[in-house]
Amino acid sequence: MPWLDAPRSSFLTALEHFWNTFASARKDVLLIACGSATSWITKKLLKNKGGLHNRLTYRIYLPPFTLYECEKYANLRHLGMSRKQLMECYMILGGIPYYWSLLDKSKSLAQNIDALFFAKRGELRNEYSELYASLFNHPEKYLSIIETLGRKKVGMTRARIVTESGLVDNGKLTDMLNDLEDCEFIRKYNSIGKKTKGTLYQLIDNYTLFYFKFVETSTANDEHLWSKSSGTAQYSNWCGLAFERLCLLHSRQIKAKLGIAGVISSEYAWRTEGDADNSGAQIDLLIDRNDGVINLCEMKFTKAPFKIDADYETNLQTKRERFIECTKTKKAVHLTMVCSQGLVLNSYCNDIQNIVTGNDLFTE
Repeated sequence: MPWLDAPRSSFLTALEHFWNTFASARKDVLLIACGSATSWITKKLLKNKGGLHNRLTYRIYLPPFTLYECEKYANLRHLGMSRKQLMECYMILGGIPYYWSLLDKSKSLAQNIDALFFAKRGELRNEYSELYASLFNHPEKYLSIIETLGRKKVGMTRARIVTESGLVDNGKLTDMLNDLEDCEFIRKYNSIGKKTKGTLYQLIDNYTLFYFKFVETSTANDEHLWSKSSGTAQYSNWCGLAFERLCLLHSRQIKAKLGIAGVISSEYAWRTEGDADNSGAQIDLLIDRNDGVINLCEMKFTKAPFKIDADYETNLQTKRERFIECTKTKKAVHLTMVCSQGLVLNSYCNDIQNIVTGNDLFTE
């Protein structure tokens, strides 16, 4: 429907007339309105103030696939990927079924990514500009927001977005931010202990972030760039950040593993700047629970089970102490490790209250 509603098409007016003069009086007409432009559906149908106001009988929200659903789909198509590869694939493609449908079972994951992103006529090589143009009538300003947010991992305040993008701080900006949030390209969240004034906007679309990190910055016309990237510092850095996003998108599965699926909780991020006496600290996922506990989550994507050493243990303790000191929380703070390949249990793990593995993220 968003595609049919082109400028000067009068599509929506015609639909209103058809529904109110013909279809609404019948019992044998069922209209399923669909479209990938969530913002259009929200504005033109859900919040319609004209002839379609209050005409909806049911809303169907189709979210991206989770890891559980991606694994089922991959098995159905006989892609033959391990769970580590499924996680890496999700970190690139997100849970978009169309992207997963492009994977060739005769190729390895690395070969598939090379073919889709770095081959001359790769299906997803130019998807970035085409994607936003297909969803928004005037994508330039939306892209300006996306590219601005892509520069900072933890997100930005609205004021910072305005400063760095050059956009005007007005109602139109509010609409664009809401549109991008509705389409799940960005998320809006508060730092723990802060109200709406401290709201941060963060880019969370896996495809877009992968495009910024590897496709857009690629200067060499190398059709095997991804196969050659494995093991490099750039690849390792990307894995760490991308796995953190994957965990944010699977917070429900993390809470289920912690046994708190039925406990009211909120998710936050937190950071504090360093000073002369203390180092800075950042926590990308905090689960603030109504049962008097806050889970401080550390997320690690590795080839083998993650091993905590003396330095890392000190770093964890420092983070927890800084968090308690700065937030003045009276709740218990539990150190929680979310490790793609599990955790090596040694003498440095004594203060770890909870361990979540990659396998735990594949639950329904």
